[in-house]
Amino acid sequence: MDVLVAYDVSTTDAAGRRRLRHVAQACTNYGQRVQQSVFECTITRAQYEELVDELTNMIDEKEDSLRVYRLAQPTEETIDTWGQDDTMDFDDPLVL
Repeated sequence: MDVLVAYDVSTTDAAGRRRLRHVAQACTNYGQRVQQSVFECTITRAQYEELVDELTNMIDEKEDSLRVYRLAQPTEETIDTWGQDDTMDFDDPLVL
């Protein structure tokens, strides 16, 4: 399944900056960053459950925001991009 993870972590104190780093690292473990606080992930249902569990345990629900969107398939028919797009298609060959 393809999901889009978007978050906004309060960084007004050291604890918030630490949460931000942890959330970003967790997302990096499952997908690729497409904007500052937005990740695209191609994961299994089990990985989805793990990711959501990790992230919801990291954030402070009184100060932070987390959204996880399950994207319609096939995503190439539902995602349009403009401007810089440094994302990598992991289904394409990495070496030509």
